[in-house]
Amino acid sequence: MHRPDTGRPGRCIVIHKFLVHNEGDDVGVATEDIAGGQEITGVYMDSGGSVTVTAQADVPLSHKVAIRALKSGDDVTEYGVRVGLATQDIAAGDYVHTHNIRSARW
Repeated sequence: MHRPDTGRPGRCIVIHKFLVHNEGDDVGVATEDIAGGQEITGVYMDSGGSVTVTAQADVPLSHKVAIRALKSGDDVTEYGVRVGLATQDIAAGDYVHTHNIRSARW
């Protein structure tokens, strides 16, 4: 999502904080460091749609943020495929990493 940059005519400010590869994915990838407590908007790369969640924790640049709640044992989907398994309950906006998912590869 973009909005006009009133300080620089003809330029836009990017207002999304994360990208989601496909509609139906469970996580998005942070496009900048995200601070816990922020309301953040992400853009679906395949459709151009958007999703907004409140960050439950700090999420570093290029790391994953949950865009929907997951229960322990649920599959975690990214790129339209199963990439992991939740090892605990995950709330929308949670930082998703090795502390709460394990790889689906092994």
